[in-house]
Amino acid sequence: MKFQVGDKVTVLHSNEEAEVVEMINDKMVMVDVRGVKFPAYIDQLDFPYFKRFSEKKDIPQKKEKRFVDEIRVDKSPAKNNPLDGVWLSFLPVSDTDEFGDEVVESLKIHLINHSASGLHFQYKLSYFGKMDFELQNDVAAGKDFYLHDMSFATLNDSPSFDLVFSLSVPDKKKAPHYERSLKLKPRQVFMRIEEIRRKGGASFTYKLFDVYPEKPPEDDKSDFQPLEKRGYKMYDASKTRQHLEPAKYEVDLHIEKLTEAWSHLSNFEMLTLQLNTFEKYLNLAIAHHQRNLIVIHGVGTGKLKDEIHEILKSRREVRSFINQYDPRYGYGATEIFL
Repeated sequence: MKFQVGDKVTVLHSNEEAEVVEMINDKMVMVDVRGVKFPAYIDQLDFPYFKRFSEKKDIPQKKEKRFVDEIRVDKSPAKNNPLDGVWLSFLPVSDTDEFGDEVVESLKIHLINHSASGLHFQYKLSYFGKMDFELQNDVAAGKDFYLHDMSFATLNDSPSFDLVFSLSVPDKKKAPHYERSLKLKPRQVFMRIEEIRRKGGASFTYKLFDVYPEKPPEDDKSDFQPLEKRGYKMYDASKTRQHLEPAKYEVDLHIEKLTEAWSHLSNFEMLTLQLNTFEKYLNLAIAHHQRNLIVIHGVGTGKLKDEIHEILKSRREVRSFINQYDPRYGYGATEIFL
């Protein structure tokens, strides 16, 4: 959920600041604007921080006392130039302890796309090498995208931020994807927070890249004539699909559909056969440029479904997948979008 009770937000259509006082459902919350409460859709709200940072101030603001839920004007480099690259931004959110000292409780993480191209991204946060959070979406050129909040205490758990980018509008001259990774160490973060406090800033940023890269040059074609003379058959790579087995839009992995001798197989052997069949038809669907594929795995113990979903999470060609009720399969099928 993007917001929590107590969050300060901006109502986009009226530009008023409000406070979230109740979670209604996954699409709506109850907000309070100067004592008046009313429901609002989540997509009609946003955090006020970036609005405050990006607003041009004609008259310098006087220094005044700030409360916990207020963030100072951000003076980081990533905000000054609208085309200075793609950044990962961290906004420290502080509270005051019993001694009156300001203590950082969490970090609000945003992806900043200050490039000329819209980007599709796959984002993963891992601790000690184990994935904790993942998200994929699009961020338009010149826009910022809120990812999630991160507890400040988890900096001691070796956080790793991994992103895979691709262009929202494909360009044959550009790389099909671009991977970037960032690992934070507590000491480095403490130093960055102290630095922005001294300078009166609000966030610290890490640049992921300046410009989305060009497509790498292809290797020169090798001379295969000697192999052809020895009887090897050569295929044009651009016509590979003509020599592939036809793909399927629906694959039934029930073991009795795959082999007649299934009763003699162990559970491990049956699962291996089912997964090998699944990967075969997934690869064929990708090779034939299919847009989607339905895999029927049944309900059972859920082991086959879980294994299939783990494979799908690791495949870059998979845009998304969903396992929901369908009159044809119940909950026993997953639809994959490529």
